[in-house]
Amino acid sequence: MKVGVFVVDDHYMVIEGIRYLLQNEKTLDWMGHATNAESCLSFLKLHEPDVILMDVNLPDKSGIDLCKEVKQLYPSVAVLGLSTFNQQAIIKNMIDNGALGYVLKNATKEELMEAISSVLKGKTYYSLEVLSSLRQPVPNQLLITRREKEVLLLIAEGLTNAEISEKLFISIPTVNTHRKSLLEKFEVKNTAMLIGKAIKLGLA
Repeated sequence: MKVGVFVVDDHYMVIEGIRYLLQNEKTLDWMGHATNAESCLSFLKLHEPDVILMDVNLPDKSGIDLCKEVKQLYPSVAVLGLSTFNQQAIIKNMIDNGALGYVLKNATKEELMEAISSVLKGKTYYSLEVLSSLRQPVPNQLLITRREKEVLLLIAEGLTNAEISEKLFISIPTVNTHRKSLLEKFEVKNTAMLIGKAIKLGLA
């Protein structure tokens, strides 16, 4: 039987690149792609791939959170983290949330095939660069997603949730979720403290 592969990434060039690399593999069945978490979860209600290559940064939810949700709903699906980010904290969070491996977007066809083969057997797989990152001393830095960084910068500019919603084309509840997440990650109680700490850390 062929292995069903599904990709979750918000960049079409990445999606097409992976599809091009894998399309002639007789053992694989390209099941399609999703460009955000919502469409991924909608797809999974009807189809269950064997392996999902999942980007860490998505427009509506982090791939880290999506990975956890997918593994809770569909524990038999193997998730491979897929990213340009090679930071230790991001990799560990993805693995802690259920991913069996983590590959970078500069991976070769051979590496992707090896990664897919490994996670199908229940084994972990990491790119060499990822392994190197995991062996480094843990850095004392905050992990925030691309979208959280965008929201943080707009908060620092004094924009309201409604104004941020309009500027980033996301819902007000989503903005509020990002704001709460930032408060938790920065370990502060209010917006003023959030901005102050972000400035000290060079993030705003």
